[in-house]
Amino acid sequence: MVGHVLLIEDEPNIIEAIRFILSRDGWQVSVCCEGDGAIAAVRAGRPDVVILDVMLPGRSGFEILADLKADSDLSATRVLMLTAKGQVKEREAAERAGADRFMTKPFANAEFLAAVRALGGAA
Repeated sequence: MVGHVLLIEDEPNIIEAIRFILSRDGWQVSVCCEGDGAIAAVRAGRPDVVILDVMLPGRSGFEILADLKADSDLSATRVLMLTAKGQVKEREAAERAGADRFMTKPFANAEFLAAVRALGGAA
């Protein structure tokens, strides 16, 4: 097994696609489908990488990222943010908030996998 990824995403098709891509590569994948339980899921699972959608029910990915980076126990967690919008202002906001990588949906599977591997130290 390569490592553990926590996917914080609410779209079932995206969840299944990412789970398939990562599981095939040896990653253990856990899923949280809403913003409200995201920090608790990170704390409980201690993933190597968090894949965080920007738009979630309950709380935004930016709010979750801010909470992760403000928590001394979780601040080193590697985060790949995903968004369907991909606007420059969202990318800049993610970088300012401390995201390690930022990708737009849809993404190329090989590029996505390479980003997760790099963040998880399996490149």
